Amino acid sequence: MSEHSVQLVVCVKWTDLRPVVDPLHGTTVAQTHGEGFSEADRAALEVALRFGDHWDAPTTLVALGPVQAEVPLRELAASGVARVVRVGSRADLPSATVAAQLAATVRHVAGDSDVVVVCGDASADRGSGSVPAFLADELGAAQALGLIQATVDATGQDAIAALRRLDGGRRERLSVAAPAVLSVEGGAGELRRASLAATLSARELDIEVVPASGAKEPETVLLSAWRPRTRVLPAPAGDHALQRIVALTGALVDRTPPRTVVLDPAAAADEILSQLRTWGYLEE
Repeated sequence: MSEHSVQLVVCVKWTDLRPVVDPLHGTTVAQTHGEGFSEADRAALEVALRFGDHWDAPTTLVALGPVQAEVPLRELAASGVARVVRVGSRADLPSATVAAQLAATVRHVAGDSDVVVVCGDASADRGSGSVPAFLADELGAAQALGLIQATVDATGQDAIAALRRLDGGRRERLSVAAPAVLSVEGGAGELRRASLAATLSARELDIEVVPASGAKEPETVLLSAWRPRTRVLPAPAGDHALQRIVALTGALVDRTPPRTVVLDPAAAADEILSQLRTWGYLEE
């Protein structure tokens, strides 16, 4: 296979990894604290990176999700992704709609080249596993779904050797050529560990944002936990180790006893800032 003759694209979905099911209606209840990318999505990225290593071709990561997904996307990109595109769309849309939005982005990324798309086999929120099939139909590509293994076919330079799980403990061997859409189970590959240099570099990686169906994505404020800056303290003094340990731990220092303060919001904010200054977390 000539260099870059095939475009490698990985499609992942930002979803609730631990969905709660309403016992009365049988529907899932949206929860933001458990959202992320599934093990199947991570395995899909590893499979595509292996193809890229063999064919010397770059990998593009296409994600469906909100702006909150960008930090985890950069963590995935540190494994060796050349380009990241985020489709600003809700993930709880019908599978056919999701596939149509992904297909438009894949066409934009691949251009006139043949494309090999790798996806996770199913998401945790719905679990139908139908998006890769709809995506293959949208792209007019061959499909090999629910794979437990996918490697470069040694007998054909342009082919992919795939192994699919069947009922009754049976297996089916496939040989697939581009253009193709593959979906893999979470056990198909463990995502490689990114180096520290790649992780730091990925923080500055530009993420292309494509609004779904031409609609403007609503503006979202991304919040994160506040972390105080590290305080610089003098070295402990003392001739003996015990004295230095006591100085480090402050075991013999009189401490301010806890107190309960009831204030209105503005006064409470001032009191919190004052206490942070007393502790040395904020400058005067």
